[in-house]
Amino acid sequence: MIDAVQRLIAEPHALNKEPLKVLIVGAEASPFANVGGFARVTESLSKAMKALGYDVRLMMPKFGFIDESKSPTRVAYTGLEVPTDQDEPRSLICNVKEHLTEDGITVYFLENMEYYELRSNVYGYVDDPIRWSLLCRGALEFLEKSDWVPDVIHVNDWHSALLPNYLRSNYSDSQKLQGVATVLTIHNLRFQGNFDPLHVSELDFDDGHSPVAPFFSDRLNKQNFMRRGIIYADAVNTVSETYSREILTPEFGEGLDKLLTEVRSKLFGIVNGIDYQEFNPATDKFISVNYDWNHLEKRSLNKLALQKEFNLPQNASTPIISYVGRLAEQKGIDLAVEALEPILKDFEVQFVAVGGGEARYVESLRSLEEKFPGKVGTHLLPNFTLPRLIFAGADLIVMPSRFEPCGMVQLEAMHYGSIPVVRATGGLADTVENFDPLKDSGTGFVFKEFDKWGFFAQLVRALEVYNHKETWQKLILRAMRQDFSWEASAKKYLDLYRKAIHFRQRGLAPFGTQLAE
Repeated sequence: MIDAVQRLIAEPHALNKEPLKVLIVGAEASPFANVGGFARVTESLSKAMKALGYDVRLMMPKFGFIDESKSPTRVAYTGLEVPTDQDEPRSLICNVKEHLTEDGITVYFLENMEYYELRSNVYGYVDDPIRWSLLCRGALEFLEKSDWVPDVIHVNDWHSALLPNYLRSNYSDSQKLQGVATVLTIHNLRFQGNFDPLHVSELDFDDGHSPVAPFFSDRLNKQNFMRRGIIYADAVNTVSETYSREILTPEFGEGLDKLLTEVRSKLFGIVNGIDYQEFNPATDKFISVNYDWNHLEKRSLNKLALQKEFNLPQNASTPIISYVGRLAEQKGIDLAVEALEPILKDFEVQFVAVGGGEARYVESLRSLEEKFPGKVGTHLLPNFTLPRLIFAGADLIVMPSRFEPCGMVQLEAMHYGSIPVVRATGGLADTVENFDPLKDSGTGFVFKEFDKWGFFAQLVRALEVYNHKETWQKLILRAMRQDFSWEASAKKYLDLYRKAIHFRQRGLAPFGTQLAE
């Protein structure tokens, strides 16, 4: 069986190339619900696949903050009874509403007053396992009633990872759904359920073999949705090739490295893309002055606007270092602050940061701003437009991550001409090539170990190269001309879908389900 899989991997184009029907299921999708980069991935991937001629549709909860005056819907199904697998209540009643986007993509909203519409946030509730189980089971119940049945269901992270488990257990006898293949995308392995997977007791440990617990059972809160998705999905991918290898090790595997190693024949890596229509410095309405790589001289005007925005002295010659993203342990904020202090003390530079998150990192950046007035500016709350001005005006963007499944910020920043300084991990290693002055190549500056001195050294190196204007301009041009379009990534996802279908049809999928039988 392993030999058959390896032949398929080597010859993916041997599969039938008829257009596929794909249902993407997730907790969020832009523009309807935006919490993290995953929402943009869902939107952009579906648009790219639609443009390639495939019938791709989305399914997500109908949160109360979704404005139907801006996203008009029609009723697709009323009174959908979603089983809870217990006596009382035996089911939860939902409606399914349907919205057609400007790009011609059908979005199905699972509507339930208690679990979605009355909630002010997407995540962060003690009953999240019930809410996401409802989404998974609701999607399958709707497909049972629908005239449209996908070839592939594409689920994302732990919130929808239970769907393959339900499909292969509760719906194993369904004539309509038994041939449907499933793909699980791991955007961040650290999050596996509504618990800490690295500190779970032996009594509460879930190996994925038992049936899915009923909705209102205490056991559901302790079941590992991500583990079950990995076991039961026909194919699994991460959002970068390097991360797909890293998670096979104890350092990055978050307790699932042994399972992932066992099922590695169905594990792949596909780097995320970015939407070049949305993120385009030539047309972006959120920056001060539009420009492209043929008119880089205009970029300095955005630097002046950025300095004004953060109340910093306006000087186009002063290099600006920047940070954009969540303030979380994963992102290496502590490392950034430690390395930036001597830089700010001894170099004529400025630093700006945008993002919200953990209080300890908010406080450390505020302290840095107080310690270096006139050199540091911060906006320590989430913001969806200010990063565009930073990409257009900052010279450097730093991402000293402990781990990074893919990262979108470095892709967006490079397209605007902001040069990344990153740690060689996950998607950062896949997308940023270290600058080589002898070969006149590279798109950024890369350090290997999670160490402040390694990061410090690359910052100093970057600032030195910045002083050589001709070399720096060539570096910017190489970064801006990189192709991380969603069209390229979508084609790789379509190959992955066909592999998953082949695994399902040929009986190759039970790499994982054998563990559960």
